[in-house]
Amino acid sequence: MKLFRSRHDRPNEPERLEPFYHLDHPRPRTRRQFLGQGFLAGMGMVASPSLFGLLSKSGNAQAQAMTCALTAGGAGRIPFLCIDLAGGANMTGGNVLVGGPGGHTDFLSLAGYERQGGLPPSLTPVQDPLMIDTTFGLPFHAESPFLLGMLDKTTAATRLGTNGLVFCARSLNDTQNNPHNPMYGIAATGSAGGLLTLVGSEPTDSGGNSINPPMWFNPAIRPTKVDRPQDATGLVDTGRLVQMLDTEGADAVMAAVENLSNRKVDKMEMTEDMVVTELVRCAYEQSSDLVSLYGDPTALDPRQDPFIATGPTPIFDANELDSGRFQKTAAVMKLVIDGHAGAGTLEFGGYDYHNGTRATGEQRDFQAGQSMGASLEYAMQTGKELCLYVFTDGALDSNGQIDNDPNGNGKGIWQGDNSSTSSSFMLVYSPNGQPVIDPAKQQIGWFRSDGSAETNATEISNNPESLAEAVVANYLALHGEGEAELDVAIPGHRIGNAAPVSDVVGFTNIRS
Repeated sequence: MKLFRSRHDRPNEPERLEPFYHLDHPRPRTRRQFLGQGFLAGMGMVASPSLFGLLSKSGNAQAQAMTCALTAGGAGRIPFLCIDLAGGANMTGGNVLVGGPGGHTDFLSLAGYERQGGLPPSLTPVQDPLMIDTTFGLPFHAESPFLLGMLDKTTAATRLGTNGLVFCARSLNDTQNNPHNPMYGIAATGSAGGLLTLVGSEPTDSGGNSINPPMWFNPAIRPTKVDRPQDATGLVDTGRLVQMLDTEGADAVMAAVENLSNRKVDKMEMTEDMVVTELVRCAYEQSSDLVSLYGDPTALDPRQDPFIATGPTPIFDANELDSGRFQKTAAVMKLVIDGHAGAGTLEFGGYDYHNGTRATGEQRDFQAGQSMGASLEYAMQTGKELCLYVFTDGALDSNGQIDNDPNGNGKGIWQGDNSSTSSSFMLVYSPNGQPVIDPAKQQIGWFRSDGSAETNATEISNNPESLAEAVVANYLALHGEGEAELDVAIPGHRIGNAAPVSDVVGFTNIRS
């Protein structure tokens, strides 16, 4: 079966994510190396803070600032989801189309497209304009496996409501030390969920492979690890009260207990520090809210969601939800898009795929595209907005040698790591119509004719931390907010020093 040769092919065989060895790499020794080559799946544990930590001086300040009430919709900000492709995936040429200073139609040389995307001349936009596809607003190569995966999981309404931009920016190859996961910066803008601020599919400070900018780290909102439906449903436990009564009855009981307890506090029958008093109030109020909002155990379970799994046209079929990749996608996207978490990271391993073939990379990119498309589709089906950010560590290149495997699709094999061809991109869905992007900013930065990134094009072109700042600035712009809000969220940010912040912001307000 010839996979991905045209956009109409829809492979439905089970996921096959086999690990691989590289002749030009040492035997994997670190967690990152195992993950990038597909030998390691996410695992770990999450530890909650102790009571002593909550009652410490630093804990007191947090407790005094806390908002007790839980809300199913969170803080009302635009849901934000990262897709972190660990290992150094192909992002440009063979997937997102990029060009010179004039944008994606300022074509590279044939050698540039060969290096960047492994494209033979006949598959370049230079020789065939039909190789440019703007179905999702952002220009993709017409045979991009990212694109084909998104098409596989989306309907026309989702595609019409989506637009995107690409950041032409370098990051280091084969390392988790690129500080370009932006989730803490997104949280600093006010994004939060009804249950959690951040979730991630890995037990790391960033929730994924690439780290967050170190100065942004906030241990109070460290991502909770979720990589399967059971992790999501295990976030709350409303006890046996809901089993004995229905949700409405249990909520009434909890409200009565809360009122009685508040009377005791008001009478100062508890003489502890006022912070402890406030914590007690919050505990009862949040317990009541948990019963009211999450007494139904299916509320967080993607396997019970009609749009995801149980309806007449679900996003995932039963076989797909048996796959760890799609279980992870379903659980995290539901938490974020439904407002239970403010932002989330989905990490997928095995994207260090320069193993002497093209077919491996085509398959794994298609699967990543399916996860992107599923997230956008779920946002459309639920009437929500979604900001999706896709990034990787470094990139790779091709020397043009064609992979003769039918699943190589007549394209060049991936030869090795090459950070000069790297980039990342954002896609945004709005139920109110396709988001507007300044045409001059759909490609931020540019590539030289030979397919390498111009490192002096913008402040983010050679600095992953500045790239993360630019992502936050674009997220703020979607809310109609600008540099004043960026100053508050990220004090001392790097962008805006040598050039205006607006130079790296393409999105405009989607809430006006």
